[in-house]
Parts: sequence; structure tokens; C-alpha cells
Amino acid sequence: MNAEPLPSAPEYGAMPQYPIESVDNALRVLVLLGQRPQLRLTDVSQYLGVASSTAHRLLAMLSYRGLVRQNQTTRSYEPGPSLDQLAYGLLRRLDVRSRARPILEKLNAELEETVHLGRLEGGDVHFIDSIESTRALRVVNRLGRSMPAHCTSTGKALLATLSEPELLAVYPDEGLVQLTRYSIGTRTALIAALAEIRRRGFATSQQESEEGVQSLAVALRAVRSPRLALCASVPISRMNASARKAIRDHLIEAAEAIDALLP
Repeated sequence: MNAEPLPSAPEYGAMPQYPIESVDNALRVLVLLGQRPQLRLTDVSQYLGVASSTAHRLLAMLSYRGLVRQNQTTRSYEPGPSLDQLAYGLLRRLDVRSRARPILEKLNAELEETVHLGRLEGGDVHFIDSIESTRALRVVNRLGRSMPAHCTSTGKALLATLSEPELLAVYPDEGLVQLTRYSIGTRTALIAALAEIRRRGFATSQQESEEGVQSLAVALRAVRSPRLALCASVPISRMNASARKAIRDHLIEAAEAIDALLP
């Protein structure tokens, strides 16, 4: 009986100008492992078109990093703990968005303003969900965008959850990039702002990411990876003390509701 043919690895875009064959071979093995429950040494050797000794060295390195592991009974290679963690992390991020979506929709309907769900990625905040206001004058959807964390209320709410060593690792330099003339421009000023955010429990942006826009954000309280925060963005003409209090109260309530849904 003939063995099942091995699939080819998918390609996206043009070949890099300076490809690294060993890296490509490792990635091709991981892609193949996603299509099959286990791989034999001969499978890898045949798939890559390399000698068994080369395939063995490659699998040994992947095993060292926990991306594959060898089944001691069958001697075949299976997904390792690091690969499992990577897959779980990606699925969890998708799960976070699906679980939080009904609450985000409710928040959008209650405030009639644009709302966002963001996560911290190093020194950036990445918006994983966003629902626009239906009003004629509104802040645009930020779904899929990444912005410097210190320039947004979402990012500052998340940065306020970091320890001092974690914050200094993200911001090793005193000078900070500014998106507008109102953005925080120094690490010293950022540290002071974060202390105030911790004290009052929410973050604000006063035209710091976009002129004409103000926003409030609240970080989810549960300690998890990735760190998450909810935000409402409002045209400056509609932001006043009464609106600010209503937005803050709704954000806190919504953040608590999402916290209760997530593991």
C-alpha cells in the first residue's frame, strides 16, 4: 500500500531576498505537524529532501525548544508543550473577543459612542475589537490598529498594570514618540500619569492619540495574558463632566462583566 503523499508547505508573498534554509525547514516541519498528528523521521527527511541525519538534528533542536516531542513508544514526533501553549494562546485571544463581544455591543448601545477592546503588546496597544457609534459625528473604528500605548487611554490603563521593572523594560529611554502635540513626551511624565491612573482606577486621553478626540479606558482586573482594557472614544464636543462620569461608570461595569466571563 502506498504511503499518503506529503502536502506542500503554503507560501505567502514573494520569497525573501536572503532566505535562511534552516529556518525555513523548521517552519515547514511545524506546518506539516499541523496537518498530521505525528511525524516519523523518514517523513521529515522526505518532506524536506534532506538526509536523515540533517532531519534528526532539526527535530532535536525543535525538541529542545519544546515545539515537538518524541513519543517514546512509537518514536514518532508529536506537538510539544511550547507549540501547545502557542496554539492555546492564539485560541484564547479569539475566545476573549467572542466572549466579550455581547458586552461590548451593550456598552456601545448604552453610551452611543465608539467603544474598543484592546490588548497590550510591548509598548503598543492593539485593538482586537471595536464598534463605532451610529451618530453622524463619531470616532472611527480602530479594529486591527496598533498605536503607541502611552498615547492612548487604553494603553495607559494597561501600562498602569505593569510593575516598575516591566515598565522600564518597555520604555528604556526618556524621550517618547508623540502622535499629537498633546501626547506624553517623556518617560518621567508617563510614570507620573500612571501613578494617577492607579489611584483613580481609570485612564483618560485628552486628544493624545488624535486631535478632537477624548477617551476613557478601564483595564480588566484579572491578572492574565494578554492584558486587556475597555475604552470609549468621544468627539471633544460631547465630552463634559457629566458624560465623563457616565462613561466611567459604564466602563467599570462592563469590565467587571467581562472579567467574570473569562478564565
